[in-house]
Amino acid sequence: MLVLSRKESQRIKLGDSIVVTVVRLSGDTVRLGIEAPSDLLVLRAELEQRRPVESIDIDDDYSDDQTALPAVPAA
Repeated sequence: MLVLSRKESQRIKLGDSIVVTVVRLSGDTVRLGIEAPSDLLVLRAELEQRRPVESIDIDDDYSDDQTALPAVPAA
């Protein structure tokens, strides 16, 4: 596992099409922004363990407490 330190607004690029940005730091919480191809499912690990990825409808409407996040197209 590669472990990196980042400050707010700094980015990490994964391959050619995925960018992870540290959006906000608040206490022990880190808010991340993920730019990725629209066909890539982005899912928190604890949710993947609760139910299979195949059962997730990525066309659902998402609130701030998201269960499955549709990928955001790169700018």
